[in-house]
Amino acid sequence: MEFIFLIFLAVFIFLIYLLNCTLNYFSFGIKKLPLPPGTLGWPYIGETFQLYSQNPNLFFAAKVKKFGSIFKTHILGCKCVMIASPAAAKLVLVTKAHLFKPTFPASKMRMLGKQAIFFHQGDYHTKLRKLVLRAFMPESIRNMVPDINSVALDTLCSWEGRLINTYQELKTYTFNVALLSILGKDEVSNREDLKKCYYVLEKGYNSMPINLPGTLFYKAMKARKELAQILAKIISSRRETNEIHNDLLGSFMGDKEGLSDEQIADNIIGVIFAARDTTATVLTWILKFLGENPCVLEAVTNEQEEIIKSKEECGEEMVLSWSDTKKMPMTKRVIQETLRVASILSFTFREAVEDVEFEGYLIPKGWKVMPLFRNIHHSPENFADPEKFDPSRFEVSPKPNTFMPFGSGTHACPGNELAKLEMLVFVHHLTTKYRWSMMGPQNGIQYGPFPLPQNGLPIKLFPKT
Repeated sequence: MEFIFLIFLAVFIFLIYLLNCTLNYFSFGIKKLPLPPGTLGWPYIGETFQLYSQNPNLFFAAKVKKFGSIFKTHILGCKCVMIASPAAAKLVLVTKAHLFKPTFPASKMRMLGKQAIFFHQGDYHTKLRKLVLRAFMPESIRNMVPDINSVALDTLCSWEGRLINTYQELKTYTFNVALLSILGKDEVSNREDLKKCYYVLEKGYNSMPINLPGTLFYKAMKARKELAQILAKIISSRRETNEIHNDLLGSFMGDKEGLSDEQIADNIIGVIFAARDTTATVLTWILKFLGENPCVLEAVTNEQEEIIKSKEECGEEMVLSWSDTKKMPMTKRVIQETLRVASILSFTFREAVEDVEFEGYLIPKGWKVMPLFRNIHHSPENFADPEKFDPSRFEVSPKPNTFMPFGSGTHACPGNELAKLEMLVFVHHLTTKYRWSMMGPQNGIQYGPFPLPQNGLPIKLFPKT
């Protein structure tokens, strides 16, 4: 009896051994893979100080030079893998996007709203993206040109003869255009209340998430609640009138499956946030680059004045139209080159939802993954003499996955067509009606959080005579 037990025990141990060998065999490919090269810095703090105590681009460039186009680091309490090659960016954002979910700090989600499009993937994200695109595709925004004209002209007129902070003034311009595209005519009566609440929200966006009376975060969350209440009134009013609206709110409310008021508010607030600062930053850099490159400014001005001349000769109404914006190839190249050189979206955050193998390295589940758009845009392998501002380089299409100013894949910016339209309209009126002078030193770059010309580019603007 004891002998039979020993035989059974030996067989059992052998089977356990075989099972262990089998598991090791099948898991060998992932478990034995090394992490990308790099350093993690101090416990918890990691290399956050090294990143934020200097121009962050110097940090990224030094890492790429030392470790290559994929490396590990540790910032803001998170272990990260940073990638700086077109192939890697495509894998994370497009081909294997399902393995890398969007990720944001919890405090940011609370401020913008947990139901906002930026924080989701899968069916809910797909549904929201279709609704946003429906409102922001060319066929939807072409009728906005007259309204954007008016906003641009009013903005420029308010600058005449005074010293301004270009970035701050352009934030007002892009905010007003954003409200037009989102709320249509309803924005007029609610603009000041929305602006007041939004500015408080903005001040607290990058504050410490301490929700106690008197703190910026507390004030921001209170303003966020007020924003939602204003939007709820607009939604209620629209339901009573039952009118058809072609703006973003109309697209959300027209969804057959029905979004809740909370979902609509979260996405409206989130889109305003995304649409405003980035576009204002790009336009600020456009003014700087045009001011520093007289030949480029002359070429853009000639192109825009030719549109006016053509309308005069044909006896057309002297108002910029949608078709006119299709006659601006030089201006469009200036916008493209500005997007490349300035690289407003320097990187984006993703999080690995499972262990992922890439180029012989392991990207562990839960680690943040950051495609470095700026490094890709400034690599001499992708763009010759990358630090030079040269719009002519876009006379030929860039190599695939080397130019991603609006991101890439299913999470690429759905409002990029509107952003480009409001830039074209603004540049048209700026170059045909005004001249400007940049004031003070212009060599520095500040980050707040996007890269900006020093002091927001102070200028003086004068009408052409």
